[in-house]
Amino acid sequence: MAAYIFRRLLLMIPTLLGIMLVSFTIIQFAPGGPIERIIAQLTGTEVSATARIGGAAGGDLGQSASNLSGADAGVASKYRGAQGLDPEFIKQLEVQFGFDKPVHERFLKMVWDFSRFEFGESYFRDVRVVDLILEKMPVSISLGLWTTFLTYLISLPLGIAKAVRDGSRFDIWTSAAIIVGYAIPGFLFAVFLIVLFAGGTYFDVFPLRGLTSENFDEMSWFGQARDYLWHIALPVTALVIGSFATTSLLTKNSFLDEIKKQYVVTARAKGLSAREVLYGHVFRNAMLIVIAGFPGAFVGAFFTGSLLIETIFSLDGLGLLSYESILNRDYPVVFGTLYIFGLLGLVITLISDLTYTWIDPRIDFETREV
Repeated sequence: MAAYIFRRLLLMIPTLLGIMLVSFTIIQFAPGGPIERIIAQLTGTEVSATARIGGAAGGDLGQSASNLSGADAGVASKYRGAQGLDPEFIKQLEVQFGFDKPVHERFLKMVWDFSRFEFGESYFRDVRVVDLILEKMPVSISLGLWTTFLTYLISLPLGIAKAVRDGSRFDIWTSAAIIVGYAIPGFLFAVFLIVLFAGGTYFDVFPLRGLTSENFDEMSWFGQARDYLWHIALPVTALVIGSFATTSLLTKNSFLDEIKKQYVVTARAKGLSAREVLYGHVFRNAMLIVIAGFPGAFVGAFFTGSLLIETIFSLDGLGLLSYESILNRDYPVVFGTLYIFGLLGLVITLISDLTYTWIDPRIDFETREV
């Protein structure tokens, strides 16, 4: 097993390199960029653009803005909207953002920095990307862990119960409820919860925004735990309501397939009780396919599934950070969060494979090609 883990860890390196190369290449052809954004802010109505730029270029923004008409109008520029701006000012921006270097040098520098978890500084937030990710990560971890935990806590016993009672009234009614819950978008259910329970129209039971209260640090440990659960209740409920449908039906179908196999008939013929057959023989085999979906479920809840929920409940997590960074062309944050999510997905996939051997010791990855 140690050799298998070592091989999988080595394979993470080219996988991460491929993710970085593809994303870096796409960014090169994507329209717009941080320089274009600054030019648009500078030539438009948003005067606060100067407050977001540091370094050498930031000190010359005012002077360059005052000399817009003095620059040669016929100067060719590769940046849209840069006509009329001082070419020296554009060069200063390129130096500040590192665009004065060739593409391959920028990519190799990014690879070297990312290998040391050095993601640089945000273009427009004046803070290190690592600090920014660490600041937002508790929110996303809370949503991802609680959503995944509650989803499996509900789905596994429900799926097993549906498999044992296949075709019964319980199976039919729970299937109808699952389908209805799955059909309702999570963000729409989140709005419904806010209107109903967060002071929207009816009850004012739960807070509308944030992960904790303002006086959180002044509370006792019990008060902090209660305050945290009080804030996380509605967003996690909105995420779980549509997440457990797939896992429940997958669990049911997996158990049904195993129950119909010959070894189950043999176990029953030996006089084993239904519970001994279900949990002593069927469970380990049926759970393999369910565990296979765990990495995707966790990563989905950790990032993509929580994007709209973070926005609706004003939870400043990694999903919202990544989305805003893409819109703002904040490339260090975009690449940094993408790298973290890619690494997280690969590690969780490895953990999932190791869980296979824990549930069914007959599986031996040592004898298989990675």
